[in-house]
Amino acid sequence: MRILSGIQPSGKLHLGNYFGMMRPALRLQEQGEAFLFIANYHALTTVGDPELLRQGTLDVALDFLACGLNPQRTVFFRQSDVPEVNELTWLLSVVTPMGLLERCHSYKDKLTKGFAASHGLFAYPVLMAADILIYQSNLVPVGRDQKQHLEVTRDIAIKFNNTFGTVFTIPEASISEDVAVVPGLDGQKMSKSYNNTIELFGDLKETKARIMRIVTDSTPLEEPKNPDTCNVFALYCLFANEAEREAMAERYRAGGMGYGHAKKELFEVFEAMFAPMRRRRAELAADLGYVEGVLRSGAERARAEAAKTIKAARQAVGIE
Repeated sequence: MRILSGIQPSGKLHLGNYFGMMRPALRLQEQGEAFLFIANYHALTTVGDPELLRQGTLDVALDFLACGLNPQRTVFFRQSDVPEVNELTWLLSVVTPMGLLERCHSYKDKLTKGFAASHGLFAYPVLMAADILIYQSNLVPVGRDQKQHLEVTRDIAIKFNNTFGTVFTIPEASISEDVAVVPGLDGQKMSKSYNNTIELFGDLKETKARIMRIVTDSTPLEEPKNPDTCNVFALYCLFANEAEREAMAERYRAGGMGYGHAKKELFEVFEAMFAPMRRRRAELAADLGYVEGVLRSGAERARAEAAKTIKAARQAVGIE
């Protein structure tokens, strides 16, 4: 079973990325043949600074390797190192109905956030389909907000197969029910666009300061508190085991525990988890030749698979 996942290098990775995408992606290494790519073509729709894109791409590579990605178990590569994906995007475009793209909510969401109405932004789902189909992916882990794009991919693959003959595997979505929505500092979903994130490998002093700014209610220290409505507790639960979660919940309900205490404990469990990864990341940053070698090796493996698919697609449409 081939499993594909990707992430955009559009900013510093944070706890929402880790628990929502990174940790599930790393677990794929034990479940099948995993392909994981850094989606720098996709990032061009929202990142206009070339230096930021280059640095963001490197940061994603460092972060994943520091967090436990095994290049022997996962084909790890930059999207832009597989140029065949762009040719496939065009071949898929000729069978993609305009109405299918016009119904995609992500395009409308981006416009409401102030992004320019470019063709790249509009045709984003076709490039995403090419990313998935070019490796004949069987399974694609997606969040609920990306489920529509996977459905579009399936529709495009079926339309191409029906028009030109069977070329593509029809992928299935994998939506993990145990991936929680990670709250940001303000209680909304943690997102770079809301500026409410806690970076994985940011400056520790700044990280602690951000955790101490998590929004809570005004319940006095001595009063009982409801853990189920507290953003600090929700974040703590991502790190703690069942016994630790229940112990903190009891302290909330008993009263006498301030939110400041809970925030300090949250910082402690955060640092306990990420300190070893932080050290590993520093080692990798001092050996960028190794990191580049991992990405190039991954690209070679990915291109070998992409070449098979693009040859079949070209023959199917009559280009060769």
